[in-house]
Amino acid sequence: MKILFLGDVMGRAGRAAVADNLPALRKAWTLDFVVVNGENASGGMGLSAAHATGLFEAGADCVTLGDHAFDQKDMLQAVERETRLIRPLNYAKVAPGRGHRVFTDARGRRILVAQVLGNVFMRRAFDDPFSAIDTVLRTHPLGGAVQAAVVDMHCEATSEKMAMGHFCDGRASLVVGTHTHIPTADAQILTGGTAFQGDAGMCGDYDSVIGMDKAEPMRRFVTGMGRDRFTPAMGAVTLAGVYVETEDATGRATRIEMVRQGGRLPQAGP
Repeated sequence: MKILFLGDVMGRAGRAAVADNLPALRKAWTLDFVVVNGENASGGMGLSAAHATGLFEAGADCVTLGDHAFDQKDMLQAVERETRLIRPLNYAKVAPGRGHRVFTDARGRRILVAQVLGNVFMRRAFDDPFSAIDTVLRTHPLGGAVQAAVVDMHCEATSEKMAMGHFCDGRASLVVGTHTHIPTADAQILTGGTAFQGDAGMCGDYDSVIGMDKAEPMRRFVTGMGRDRFTPAMGAVTLAGVYVETEDATGRATRIEMVRQGGRLPQAGP
């Protein structure tokens, strides 16, 4: 199976880049399944229902969220209606929506997608992500209940992301980090057959401060004082993510490649 995961979509420029490029990538790379992290797609803070629809129309089979899942208030209702939206598994127990779902591709193969939030350096403490994902993976074994499994580990600390990769090794096809907006150069296949990358990066303008226009973040770092709101940068956008190929019989990864298309970063892909 050929799977593409795109990192955090950042604002209007990121949405436009996905809409302009994903349809061609699906065709050129004969992709079977596409997951997009969309939690910053609406003004850099959350995802609206309308913008979620745009990502699906561009070719996403599933959109994951994150700690900003409900910054856009209409997502509280949209996540219940739209089953292709995945919010964090270990969010508040009263949160609407679902933290995992099994999808089916055009050939009838079953793909589990789940997202968990880490706890290290995050704004608030969430439920234990390791026990949460353990329960899901135990009930959806690779090569049995599902032919592939993708885990989006949304957190700050690279150590926590790496620990999650090893915790899921042999039980997931791909464990990929999101949230920090900076692609890490550690794409690899772990000893048990799980593809891993510490952070997929963002789909946004890298001439920025993690996707935001540079002026206001730099002012706050230099002076300690804010003057304006943060606004997403609107320059040339790089699509960043990870491409994975898996065996249907086992669900284990046979190939992983960093993806960088367009924009300012050096090009990479399958």
